[in-house]
Amino acid sequence: MTVHGFDLVVFDCDGVLVDSEVISVRVDQLVLADLGWALELEEIVDLFVGRSEADFIATVEDQLGIELGEGWDRKYVPWYRAAFERELTAVDGVVEALDAIVHPHCVASSGSHAKMRRTLGQTGLWHRFEGRIFSASEVANGKPAPDLFLHAAATLGAAPERCAVVEDSAHGVQAARSAGMHVFAYAGGVTPEGRLAGPGTTVFHDMRQLPALIGAGRP
Repeated sequence: MTVHGFDLVVFDCDGVLVDSEVISVRVDQLVLADLGWALELEEIVDLFVGRSEADFIATVEDQLGIELGEGWDRKYVPWYRAAFERELTAVDGVVEALDAIVHPHCVASSGSHAKMRRTLGQTGLWHRFEGRIFSASEVANGKPAPDLFLHAAATLGAAPERCAVVEDSAHGVQAARSAGMHVFAYAGGVTPEGRLAGPGTTVFHDMRQLPALIGAGRP
């Protein structure tokens, strides 16, 4: 059944459901510096937020002219996990938003299934999406390509033009636009509003606004 113009709401995970991006970017900076590439936090946001681990590796290898190889991150995984265990919470207001959204919904993230199992589990959100969780590992091209969002929509039987995507990164917003889906871009995270605004996009700043925005349908 169509409700208010959308048949499916597709949520990104990091920065939309779980408040992980600010943690990840900070640890990314330490990891990259340790590998020999010093970047400002804003540069890391532009380069990597919303993209997959495979894209991260390819970009680092190209920049540094090295091959990271299997097990390259063995030293660094504990850095991320320790920070997440100490600091990770659900995005402010997202629980209230999920309680109020009546549309069918799913998750489509650049993160791995294992990562989402940990982060959604730690924040108490896993049960809300179990069985409707999609990872970039399932498609040939991650964000900013539209493949992941199109895969999620096709699997759940929704036409792209009847889908809404909730994103927080420039790469994710681009992917949703390329998929022909309307984007609700959350500007309460690490990506500046100016990097999110554009055609087919509604920018908002508080997750508590989301149910009403989705309920109003596609502008």
